[in-house]
Order: sequence, then C-alpha cells, then structure tokens
Amino acid sequence: MKIKSMLTLFCCAAVGMTLLSGCGKAETEKNNENGGNKDMTHLTATKEYVKQIGRTYMIDDTLWMALSGTGIEFEYTGKNLTLELEGDGAAFPGIGDNQARYAVFVDGERVADDVLTEREKSVTVLESDTKKSVTVKFVKLSECAMSTIGIKGIDLGEGGSAKPTAQKAHRIEFIGDSITCGYGVDDEDESHHFKTATEDCTLAYAYKTAQLLDADYSLFSVSGYGIISGYTADGKTKIPQQTIPQYYGSLGFSYQGFKGSEMPQNIDWDFSKYQPELVVINLGTNDDSYCLGQSERMDEYSAEYVNFLKTVREKNPDAQILCTVGIMGQRIFPAIEMAVYTYKKETGDEKISSFMFDAQKPEDGLVADYHPTAVTHDKAAAALTEEIKKIMNW
Repeated sequence: MKIKSMLTLFCCAAVGMTLLSGCGKAETEKNNENGGNKDMTHLTATKEYVKQIGRTYMIDDTLWMALSGTGIEFEYTGKNLTLELEGDGAAFPGIGDNQARYAVFVDGERVADDVLTEREKSVTVLESDTKKSVTVKFVKLSECAMSTIGIKGIDLGEGGSAKPTAQKAHRIEFIGDSITCGYGVDDEDESHHFKTATEDCTLAYAYKTAQLLDADYSLFSVSGYGIISGYTADGKTKIPQQTIPQYYGSLGFSYQGFKGSEMPQNIDWDFSKYQPELVVINLGTNDDSYCLGQSERMDEYSAEYVNFLKTVREKNPDAQILCTVGIMGQRIFPAIEMAVYTYKKETGDEKISSFMFDAQKPEDGLVADYHPTAVTHDKAAAALTEEIKKIMNW
C-alpha cells in the first residue's frame, strides 16, 4: 500500500512524466541482442553471455532495468570481474530517497548492496590471484516507479569468460503491488515511510517462492497500485491512474526514463520472450482502501478484475493463473473469488484458481508503513509454494 508521502511524490513527479510522455513507444531495441562485443574482455549484457531476468531492454549496448527483480545471471570464469552501471535522472546524491537499489550475488552470497547515486559506476565483483568459476547474479532490488538502472558493460579481466546460466525447469510471473516489491522490508519501524534503500524484492514472498520452487521468475509490481484504484488515504477518492492493468503490456511504470528519455511505460513488452507456466496475481490490497467492503465498489473491482484476467490470458495463453490476496488484509478476497467464478463462466477457461494468504500477525512484527516483515514473507512464500505444488504438480 502507498502512504501520504508517496502520494505527494507521485503527484509532483507526474508533471515531469507528462512533459516526457511525447517520446512515444519504441518500436525496436537499439542494439542487436547478440551483437556489439568485439573486445572479448569487455562484454555487453546480451543473451549470448548472460541470462536476462525479467523485463529488460537494450539501448546502445546498455541493458536497462526498471521492475523489481530484473537483472542478469551468468557463469564467470576468471580472476577479476567488474560490472559497469549506468544511472538515470535519480542517480545523484542528496536528491531524495528514490535512487535505484541493487545487489550482486556470487554463488548465492550477497557481495554488493547499494543505491546508485552516480550516473556511471564500476562495481568490483571478484578479485582473485587464482582463476575461479562462480555464478554471478545482479538484481535490481527496488521498484520501477522511482528509478531505473542500466548495466553498461561486463569487464571480464584478462583470460576471463562468461556464459548464461541454464534456464530452470519452471517459469513463474508474479503481478503485484508493494508487497511483491518488498516495500520497507529492511526498515523495522512501522512509522517510517518509503525509501528505495529499504526496499528489497529478494526478501519478499514472490522471489522467495521462486527460490523454493527453483523456478525462473519475472515480477511486474508497483507500490500503491491496484486493479481499479491505487491506495487512497481518505477512503473516498478513487485513484484510477495508479492501476496495474494499463501498464501490464509495457516494461513497467517509472518517473525516470532509460537513458533519460525512453519511459518504460511507453515501451511495449514482447511477451514471447518469457512465457510463464504460472501467473500469480496479488492485487487488491490497495483497491481495498477504496472499496472498503462496499458492494457497489466491490462489484466494480470484480468486473475489472475479470477484464484483466482476459488480458493476462491473451498474453500468456498456456499459463495457469492463481489469484491471491490477504497478507495485509483479506476483506476484498470474496470479490476475487467472484471474479474467478465470472471469468470461468464467461470464457470456459478452467486453468485458474484463487488462494487467500494468512494475514500478517502482530507477533511477526511490522516494517515501514505497516508492511510485512521478512518473517511474514517467509511464511507467505511457504504457503504459496505448497499451493503451487498442489495445482501445478511440481
């Protein structure tokens, strides 16, 4: 859910977005996915050398990422490895709490964790006197709305090599809001507000579920967003501009552009690049702040949920769909059940079901703006994993 301070930020930033919105949709990526690597000690993060995670986008040899959890993974052999990063308009020190947060993992161990406050930065991943073979993973920890980040190059060092890690046996897409983003999970004071520096999708239920199932993942999530309304503090004002369905066909939504001008929301996503076996939708927590259990609003939410399900099915024709909610409140779940029932009746599509999470418990604590702790996310991931195993026979 989104809080008052974020509402103010979004409104102010929307002016800047409007000025930039005339850029239009990019028709093609600016660099061939397997080209541009003449110097084999300095590579571009193309599919020839890395596994691209989530909805990424190549512009002039820089691989750009907006959504939570986007990144790359590869097998590296060598002595000295460096990643060259590129920032966006938020990548300056002292301008707020919105810079992109990222992490680098080597053989599963987090070796770097920082926010990008420079337009260009080199991150040393490995320094060794002897040649080693390791698995390297770069993950954008923070969400798309506030900032984006690019991988400008991979410096292998003399004699170094890189190849993409293997695709996993299963593929999942998660569609959600702040809970999926890992909002505030690193800030154990519930009275504190949003900062990208305390947001970490790898500590949230979706990423953890993928790990438990040893599945590849893609996240499409924005804090405060819903199906018919974003989070509203007064329970009266509907906020339709903060909804996931309008952006689902794109690379996300951000107030910052790739290379400063190409906005993720204006770039169509090619769904053929990643066809999940399962789509998990966790949307409704923010809608609930507007619906408040009122029948007319719940019916509107349910009807628009059905429409969104039809879009999800169009883009993912073979996937099972699992509709969830409940970690930060269960009141809206009956409207989700109604949406699933109506969708099945209208389409005859039986590859869909619903699942309600347990609500977060006081004894498990709260983090910024009353969001779930890592303990709560662990419990949610365990429960979701069991449900997925049951419906998918994994």
